Amino acid sequence: MTTGPLVIFDLDGTLAHTGPDLLATLNRTIEPHGLPPLSLDTLNYTLGQGAKAMIATAFATAEIPLSTTLHDQLFAGFLEDYEQNICVETHLFEGVMEAMVELEKKGCTFAVCTNKTERMARLLLEKLEVSNRFKALTGGDTFEFRKPDPRHLEETARLAGSPLANCIMIGDSKADIGAAKSAAIPSIAVTFGYSDIPVEDLGASRIIDHFSKLPETVSDLLSNGHAT
Repeated sequence: MTTGPLVIFDLDGTLAHTGPDLLATLNRTIEPHGLPPLSLDTLNYTLGQGAKAMIATAFATAEIPLSTTLHDQLFAGFLEDYEQNICVETHLFEGVMEAMVELEKKGCTFAVCTNKTERMARLLLEKLEVSNRFKALTGGDTFEFRKPDPRHLEETARLAGSPLANCIMIGDSKADIGAAKSAAIPSIAVTFGYSDIPVEDLGASRIIDHFSKLPETVSDLLSNGHAT
């Protein structure tokens, strides 16, 4: 069992800037239906809410009705396209790998807990060539529950071989920070993700605006008696 701190990362908007490839897939999905292409600014926080929410936003923005049948069809098409184009422009956020190296020196290990489907998350981490850095990865369909349900974090910690009390959650959304609060573990919110409310309002233990701040922030939480 892992005895040092386990740092659990969200994926979209936290570990990686996935927005450009999600947007490109969305625009290819909706184009045959006469919808104008959307921009990252238009999608904004919807990027972190999944493909179905993105499709619904596109139709709502164009003020075009969307039936349940068509929604399901477009969702299936979206997933097929995204799988083929999952890592064209997607990249890790600046400084994350350097931060992980520093944290490893402090005895930390890592896991990923994302609401992205597990299959897509694994594929993306493989494409980014970082899958071997994480002791566990769980997705939004790994269990019958997902963030903000704290059991998603609990099970991720279990699979990583770590007590939940040893964990720190890094995320960008209400689901991430809410899960951490419900699980009674400390959390760090990033300002560069896809939150639908100001990051300051998420209620995280700490906030960072660049991954260069992560090692010292984790150390600060540890020195204050968290995740030990």
